[in-house]
Amino acid sequence: MVAPVNSMRTPPLYKSTYITHSHSPSALHVNATKQQHSSIGSYYRMTSSLFLNISYLIALLSLAIFSRQCEGARAFFVFGDSLVDNGNNNFLMTTARADSLPYGIDYPTHRPTGRFSNGLNIPDIISEHIGSEPTLPYLDPELQGDKLLVGANFASAGVGVLNDTGIQFVNIIRIGDQLRYFQQYQQRLSQLIGAEQATQRVNQALVLITLGGNDFVNNYYLVPYSFRSRQFALPDYVKYVISEYKQVLGRLYQLGARRVIVTGTGPLGCVPAELALRSRDGNCDMELMRAASLFNPQLVQIINELNSEVGADVFVAANAYQMHFDYISNPQAFGFVTAKVACCGQGPYNGVGLCTPASNVCPDRNAYAFWDPFHPTEKANRLIVSQIFSGSTDYMHPMNLSTILAVEEMKFK
Repeated sequence: MVAPVNSMRTPPLYKSTYITHSHSPSALHVNATKQQHSSIGSYYRMTSSLFLNISYLIALLSLAIFSRQCEGARAFFVFGDSLVDNGNNNFLMTTARADSLPYGIDYPTHRPTGRFSNGLNIPDIISEHIGSEPTLPYLDPELQGDKLLVGANFASAGVGVLNDTGIQFVNIIRIGDQLRYFQQYQQRLSQLIGAEQATQRVNQALVLITLGGNDFVNNYYLVPYSFRSRQFALPDYVKYVISEYKQVLGRLYQLGARRVIVTGTGPLGCVPAELALRSRDGNCDMELMRAASLFNPQLVQIINELNSEVGADVFVAANAYQMHFDYISNPQAFGFVTAKVACCGQGPYNGVGLCTPASNVCPDRNAYAFWDPFHPTEKANRLIVSQIFSGSTDYMHPMNLSTILAVEEMKFK
């Protein structure tokens, strides 16, 4: 045990010099000086060593406290597209970016972070609820050391279930690469805390995956007579996407995920971008609504199949369609002025092009359900997360996140 600094006796700067009669005065002076210098050097070496030791102990103590805090909170992993991307695309050469104002205008730093929101996105708000700090993008150089214990966000704006979705954005992290990064993350975590502890931490983690919307708006319906629309009729295309999605979820399970929230697509035909492109009267586009209505029930079906195959409720279906449609169909009931016009944009419904510094920006973001032509405001994201945590089985199947956490807390006691 190291004694406190103040309790240690400070050595004298000079020792008394014993003079013998056999030494001349000059020799005595030289000898005394040497001893004095030696004493001073010893003192500074001692105090320097003491300072370094105390600094090292303080650093170790701080590290231990941070590790305890991280270990106490559940790790959180995020996969998917721009609805949940925390900034991975900032590190890529791609046009699918949210790294300039007015993105981030209501974020705590009031700076753009790569989130497609005026403020916090869905993963941020989930992190708040589970008592954890926000997950860092996997490509962020700051994700190292004990930051790995928090988890990681692998999501990348523009991706879909299919590899050819979002090809116009060029360099994005496709879902297969996100899963490979997850595997790489686990190797890094094992080096930090050991293989057994790393496996346990991943097994007990919460996982969120949000995919599917881009496979329609940025693939099948991207342009008239797209390759996929010529290859498949819509019902067959949905079956194909769903079959691929099932493989993605199965791979997540193989990589250790044991509690996975899987969101369906929202009401795709109601976002401002599609209203501007397809709607003449402000009503949601029925073709895109049909796509969502085919996709979501089949997603629930494969989730049930996977749970049956593994013998546990690993995968939880989040009814994103209903969560969004509640406030889209009756915005005033949720405190919104509009759910048709985006806060940031230009053209009809502020739904044309991107949200840029030159765009129209509403003064009160809380009055708008949509931040930009495709993405909800922070206020709308909070409504969605509220349903994820406390929604009935109409919203969360087979159970909501609060129930999951309560059950698991009892299990691990």
